[in-house]
Amino acid sequence: MELAVYNKSGKATSKKVSLSKEIYAIEPNDHAIYMDVKLYLANQRQGTHKAKERAEITGSTRKIKKQKGTGTARAGSIKNPLFKGGGRVFGPRPRNYSFSLNKKLRKLARKSALTYKANDKEITILEDLKFDQPKTKDFLSLMENLKMTDGKTLFVISDNDKNVYLSARNIQAARIMPANQLTTYDILKAQRLVIAEGAIEKIENLFN
Repeated sequence: MELAVYNKSGKATSKKVSLSKEIYAIEPNDHAIYMDVKLYLANQRQGTHKAKERAEITGSTRKIKKQKGTGTARAGSIKNPLFKGGGRVFGPRPRNYSFSLNKKLRKLARKSALTYKANDKEITILEDLKFDQPKTKDFLSLMENLKMTDGKTLFVISDNDKNVYLSARNIQAARIMPANQLTTYDILKAQRLVIAEGAIEKIENLFN
């Protein structure tokens, strides 16, 4: 698959880039995508939820009424879960939601996601992004030139670039990500994928 390389003005240059069939034109595996997205979302969970059970509630242990003759159910403690302020039955406890997947499955998921983007013609190749200084106005102009001001756009660059990151940080519709941090979730969440020319080789080295 050959794609034209665009410049910052939003115009196609004479250069063309050939995308690897082993990454952008495979048979997509939906289950691999599902597992990798599930892994990503599970790793985002803090797991710090906690509710007090009856043994952890501060309160009197006095028997609050006699056992028989009241006409109501017996009650032995104010910490009973049935009473207001009592402990919770089987409440949530801190836990770790993360799990592991093998590298081959995660690579397959990312390649499947990139294949879907390529099939839907939602990938744009851009000349390497460089900014002399952080400037949001310049990045907005770039997005307007590429006609990508509506919807979410993921810009994949070759390496961490502070000026590029700071220029796009306040733009809600744009997200900057180095090639080595690319995830299945981020690929699918974005409506469009803009890959810097220098990031293509890094993606191929990572996923092949």
